[in-house]
Amino acid sequence: MAPEERAETAGLLQSFERRFLAARALRSFPWQSLEEKLRGSSDSEQLLLDILQKTVRHPVCARHPPSKKYTQSFVLELIRKHEAVHTEPSDELYEALAEVLTAQEPSRCHRSYVLPSGAVITLSESTAIVSHGTTGLVTWDAALYLAEWAIANPAAFAHRTVLELGSGAGLTGLAICKSCHPRAYIFSDCHCRVLQQLQENVSLNGFSPQPEPTADTQRPLVTVAQLDWDVATTPELAAFQPDVVIAADVLYCPEVTRSLVRVLHRLATCPGGRVPDVYVAFTMRNPDTYQLFTTELDHAEMRWETVPPHARKLFPYEGCSEPAILKLVL
Repeated sequence: MAPEERAETAGLLQSFERRFLAARALRSFPWQSLEEKLRGSSDSEQLLLDILQKTVRHPVCARHPPSKKYTQSFVLELIRKHEAVHTEPSDELYEALAEVLTAQEPSRCHRSYVLPSGAVITLSESTAIVSHGTTGLVTWDAALYLAEWAIANPAAFAHRTVLELGSGAGLTGLAICKSCHPRAYIFSDCHCRVLQQLQENVSLNGFSPQPEPTADTQRPLVTVAQLDWDVATTPELAAFQPDVVIAADVLYCPEVTRSLVRVLHRLATCPGGRVPDVYVAFTMRNPDTYQLFTTELDHAEMRWETVPPHARKLFPYEGCSEPAILKLVL
């Protein structure tokens, strides 16, 4: 296989791996590229076996599988692509389908994300967009975007205390904890069901919330806090002593946007003279909401600037809207 063809195949396998582990919509997979590859390859059977190893039979999926229905639909689509090119059925693909059909439905469904270091973040998530009355049970694109920016800019977080507002499923914070060496990381949210799942995801990824620092200086002190922006007082916020404050995909309605600006203003007035760096990531779904956010920041006399955009190469993004990050000066 020529070097260029080998690189194309590796890229195709990586795309399938990342999208399957993250349980992305099947329509987002590069099926057309696969079919073209199958038609032009002298060893298309091996390519399909390689895809099986990178997806359904991936070691991560053995421990933390996506839903049975999702896996079944994926294998059936692989079979359709194979049979569109070959008249003979693939024993390996039908064996994989039989394994899925006879497997028990997992009690939890998972999404996993591979970091540049090879480490994996696995999240237990709701499959509903809005579940249990909150949007915090799924990972949104702005969280992926902020995590990718953080991994590329670890100095912004290294040896510092980070407070995340509206942590949701925990993807961004776990990526920072695993890649950026913060001194301490505070996950926070206000919804009880989100906090319960957040605790589970933090533990699932090898972090144990500790009330006191541990002897392991390579691992951050991790805590999960209930934080309601509308009722949190300045002394309560000051107790976190953050060097950095982050938030991702929390600009989804006017009420929450105004609440975010108010809590940021209280953080700016905390006694002690420590003024944190603030990064807010969002997806431009509604220009009016973004306009409201920047207007409220101006009224609160908080300066802001747009962080230069970066390529979205590490994670499989779900939507087509362009995420962005604002850096605020409190």
